[in-house]
Amino acid sequence: MEEIVGFSRAVRVGPYISVGGTAPVDAQGNTVGIGDVFAQTTQCFEIIKAALEQAGSGIRDIVRTRVILTDIDTWKEAIKARKTYCIDARPVDTIMAVTRFVNPEWLVEIEVDAVVCEDE
Repeated sequence: MEEIVGFSRAVRVGPYISVGGTAPVDAQGNTVGIGDVFAQTTQCFEIIKAALEQAGSGIRDIVRTRVILTDIDTWKEAIKARKTYCIDARPVDTIMAVTRFVNPEWLVEIEVDAVVCEDE
């Protein structure tokens, strides 16, 4: 979607990295885990992990996550998946609900911010 829509998955300015709304898609743009918030959240974090690594960082540097759901009642499933990626970093978190995403198969999108420590 980055090339199609004209945006960056992640932008790094100095030690700061922002990763935009990340949807649960595979390399071909197909939705992963249709109907499964845990699977979709996991896919979002795999994409985020790769984006952070490409920017010279990693999951350990995440300082904020934003979990955006279409059904707020599924927050526990999303956070269970988030926890497997963020347990060590322990970032601040926002969980919110929206009416829907561009693709109605998407149940979740994730945004993160990271800060790379200069002493690493």
